[in-house]
Amino acid sequence: MTIVVKMSSEAERNRGFVAAKAALLRGQCIVMPTDTVYGIAANPFVPKGMDSLFAAKKRDREMSVPVFVPNLDAAIALTYNLSDQAKLLMQKFWPGALTVITAAHPTLKWDLGESAAMVALRIPMQRTALQLLTETGPLGVSSANLGSNPAATNIEAAQDQLGSSVAVYLDAGPSAGDQQSTIIDASKAKLRVVRVGALAISDIVEVTGATELLEAVDE
Repeated sequence: MTIVVKMSSEAERNRGFVAAKAALLRGQCIVMPTDTVYGIAANPFVPKGMDSLFAAKKRDREMSVPVFVPNLDAAIALTYNLSDQAKLLMQKFWPGALTVITAAHPTLKWDLGESAAMVALRIPMQRTALQLLTETGPLGVSSANLGSNPAATNIEAAQDQLGSSVAVYLDAGPSAGDQQSTIIDASKAKLRVVRVGALAISDIVEVTGATELLEAVDE
């Protein structure tokens, strides 16, 4: 059974969190608000959790799912040989619309897809998302859409695309924007732009001095 919870009062928020956490522990998907677009989330440490996410989005496992965390310490615990540049990006732009790719810790027993050696990490600047992540720990989160369709910016758009494949929809109203996060690969000596999104590349260049990033995009 699918439920939709409007996160507009403290009582409803508590109800939503309880339902979402129970669904995640059962290996089911939820849809949650973020500071960009709505996301579909599953617990990567629970058997079949990520299988349910891939099935809901009707996509294969070749492209790994990003991981949302509640704080910087949680992010660092998931990484291996984190570079100074990666840490600088995390400290400067988190919480916020930046996803940082780095090496995943080799001892982790989780499922994100086929690319187990790397992890894409983010801390969203959104109250409901941060509270949920604080209570659940890391979650695999992808945009709440199918294929090349636009990412959902409200709960109705997410429901239209994902329907009953999601157990719990947390409705926090329209999202703050319609762009997904900017993705930067910080796993090597030189930073690389993977996706231009809500965070301007020029802001990243200003902090890191990585001027080659501006050469790779039109801003």
